Amino acid sequence: MVPRRRRISTSIIAIVIFITLVVFSRTLIKAQLLQRDRRGYPILYDCEQCNRKKDQATPSYASPDKSGNLDVKDFDIMMTYSDASGAVRVGSVKAKDLSSSWVWKTPSHHDDHMKNLEKSKDLSQPITKYEDSTEHPVETKQSTESIVFNTKSYPDDPIKRHRQMLRLKRRELRTAELMRQDKEMDAEMEKAAIERAEGLDTTFIGKYSIWRRDYDNSNSDSTLKLMRDQIIMAKAYATIAKTKNESSLYDSLMKCTKDSLSAIGEANSDADLQPSALDQAKAMGGILAAAKEKLHDFAVLARKLRAMIQVTEDNVNALKKESAFLIQLAAKTIPKPIHCLSQLLTANYFISGRANKDANLKDRLEDPSLYHYAIFSDNVLAAAVVVNSTIVHANEPEKHVFHIVTDKLKVSGMKMWFLDNPPSSASVEVLNIDDFTWLNSSYCPVLRQLESARMKEFYFKVNNNPSSLSTGTDQLKYRNPKYLSMLNHLRFYLPEVYPKLNKILFLDDDIVVQKDLTPLWSVDMKGMVNGAVETCKESFHRFDKYLNFSNPLISENFDPNACGWAYGMNMFDLKEWRKRNITGIYHYWQELNEDRTLWKLGSLPPGLITFYNLTYPLDRSWHVLGLGYDPALNQTAIGNAAVVHYNGNYKPWLDLAIAKYKSYWSRYVMYDSPYLRHCKFTE
Repeated sequence: MVPRRRRISTSIIAIVIFITLVVFSRTLIKAQLLQRDRRGYPILYDCEQCNRKKDQATPSYASPDKSGNLDVKDFDIMMTYSDASGAVRVGSVKAKDLSSSWVWKTPSHHDDHMKNLEKSKDLSQPITKYEDSTEHPVETKQSTESIVFNTKSYPDDPIKRHRQMLRLKRRELRTAELMRQDKEMDAEMEKAAIERAEGLDTTFIGKYSIWRRDYDNSNSDSTLKLMRDQIIMAKAYATIAKTKNESSLYDSLMKCTKDSLSAIGEANSDADLQPSALDQAKAMGGILAAAKEKLHDFAVLARKLRAMIQVTEDNVNALKKESAFLIQLAAKTIPKPIHCLSQLLTANYFISGRANKDANLKDRLEDPSLYHYAIFSDNVLAAAVVVNSTIVHANEPEKHVFHIVTDKLKVSGMKMWFLDNPPSSASVEVLNIDDFTWLNSSYCPVLRQLESARMKEFYFKVNNNPSSLSTGTDQLKYRNPKYLSMLNHLRFYLPEVYPKLNKILFLDDDIVVQKDLTPLWSVDMKGMVNGAVETCKESFHRFDKYLNFSNPLISENFDPNACGWAYGMNMFDLKEWRKRNITGIYHYWQELNEDRTLWKLGSLPPGLITFYNLTYPLDRSWHVLGLGYDPALNQTAIGNAAVVHYNGNYKPWLDLAIAKYKSYWSRYVMYDSPYLRHCKFTE
């Protein structure tokens, strides 16, 4: 072991050697710096305290030339910088390689430098930005010469002054361009806001108000959604537990599922939940955690959830079909009050002896100078509303003549209504379609087709399978009884029904008139036969929606993008009709469609074909459609319309009617009539 005294001596010797080396290295560095100064390099200052001594630096090592000016082009300027790794590096650059944005100055003191800066602020020329440089920042130290940024104008250098002016001009132009763009953007936003405000339907604004209770909490139904998700998972785990004989877990899951369903009840949001719902959700969470720990298998659980989704989809599809069937059934079923009204009017017609007392109106009925309307309907109340609403808004009601055609079951009741409720000074004619002896199967193709065995099978056979009634909404739609009625096709025989008239306005029985319609007789239809409102919007209600364009007979003769139009309010020029033989065109295409391959049943598709390129588009304000199926129509458009049309299943006399549209129709119903009171009609 080395003695303690020897170890101390060794340490002292090591310290002395280290101190000697440090002193020697510092002496060597000073000698090198002194030799560097003698070669003409400036001293480097790398710290803030050293930079303050710049004014005390050694004189310049450049010598003046013969004229007394310093030759600065040969100066080597030393610089320090940090590279990408953070290490401090030393470099040099020739003064002649500097860009023109660097300037040589000869400040005598730091105070002189500050004074020059203050003077530069007073100049009229603005301070220009220095040019970008890829070089690292350069820091120099010379007693008589130093490099600084160009921060003032150059009265002695026209090139630099020109550059300064160009930069100023570019800055001003850029500022003006940004201000212009900002103003244009503000103008566009203001215009868009105005257009949006004008198109806003304020009648529904309360429905979407942000101050409703639903918006107090952004997650107002989060608990309800959680509980419903828990029920789904509980059912999935319960099925898995049953297959694995986990009877206690299965019972717990089923009990919690039942309790959760009871807690949810009919709730649509968290506010509707029972007070115990949150506790039940927590209890269900505990059971699900236990089930997950015992039964969780990703593959099994995924298969079970897929099976549940498939079953749910099947149930939804079945319910949709059932709903479609019930809606069609409800829409085509005659309400009891309307059936009562027809029976009561028919009985009174024969009891009161009115059968042979019809007024003789033949002269007025055939006068082409009057305003004539055609209404084909078997609904007494609906026809009464059409006539009443038209007369209420007519400027000269005595010049209006209504031609109503119905079937033999309703003709007596229809006559009785207008005998007891004559529409002011207007004239009403009620005819029985069965009295048109010329309308038979030998002349009318559609009547011949309706009597065919194929059509009877389509309508009346269901293949002994009750479920076939709900096999498709299209099949249900075209089993509508109206397609079996010639009242629906009589519109194609107007010249035969009214041979003495030149113009007639056709009205459906599910419309309401809100303005005087006499200006329609003054519309110049440019030689067209049918005046109607077009219904196409973007890609909807065009010919390809109604006709089978896969059939060459259709694709070669018609444009699939041609705009459709609506029946319900149509002005027909009967003179042009006869001239162009429109009924013959209808017969031609109807015979080609005996097998229903060109279009399905109905009167609109053959109407589009028959009046193709013969329809004059009326202004949309004459006829607004959709009140029988669309609850989101524009209220302003409805209020401004001359005629509103309840096309669709939700007729205004049915309980299915859209409530907010029903008032447009009910205001023209004569609820004070003894017939309506007896049959218990309610507003």
